[in-house]
Amino acid sequence: MNAHPPADTRRQGIALVTGASRGLGETLGGFLAQEGFHLIATARGAQALDAATRTWRAQGGSVEALAGDVTDPVHVAALRARVASRGRLDLLVNNASELGPSPLVELSQLSLPELRRVFEVNVVAPLALVQQLLPWLERAGGQVVNVSSDAAVGAYPGWGGYGASKSALDLVSRTLAEELRGRGISVVAVDPGDMRTAMHQAVSPDQDISDRPLPSVTLPFWAWLLHRDPADVSGQRFRAQSDRWEVPP
Repeated sequence: MNAHPPADTRRQGIALVTGASRGLGETLGGFLAQEGFHLIATARGAQALDAATRTWRAQGGSVEALAGDVTDPVHVAALRARVASRGRLDLLVNNASELGPSPLVELSQLSLPELRRVFEVNVVAPLALVQQLLPWLERAGGQVVNVSSDAAVGAYPGWGGYGASKSALDLVSRTLAEELRGRGISVVAVDPGDMRTAMHQAVSPDQDISDRPLPSVTLPFWAWLLHRDPADVSGQRFRAQSDRWEVPP
């Protein structure tokens, strides 16, 4: 069984972040680059990803970017090749998410093709990346972070499709944590909380969301998580905007 490397060692390793061009992904990508990770960043929007990459590099980060859709097998194969060229993967952050139609609609009105797309992005794609990158996660004693949502545990009108997909992702995370523990791979789910992002604005285009915190509000949590032994937190679900976080006894 692979031993989990100490946090300081992992911070010199390789991180892959999906949905890295804006919002939480952009904030987290910049943080990881500053923490010493070599960052492999991906997102659908090539221009926004390029702009984020230039910013991270100007701040001294070691970054490579590859634009594409995480549901596209060709793109996933390209990400796999990038990771393979580095020889290891210390951190995989499955942050790319699909909200569904905007504004949101009730489940009774949600088209099945739209629902399938939500599940493809939010559940199938994260699992596919884990499957494809497993050898390099195992080599590094790596950690998988699946970005969840408070909608996964609520029953908010209009959020049914998105919430159901994130609830499924939570179960995938817990199951993978149990199945991969013996291979030295840690898996956690993280609910980042309500934030001022383009995705949240898309929920209600006419609503003023200026009172929501920016994604940087989650940075204390990420700093805390990176200093934990991954084996100690595997299988847990964290709320990034909590007052405190605890490692289970």
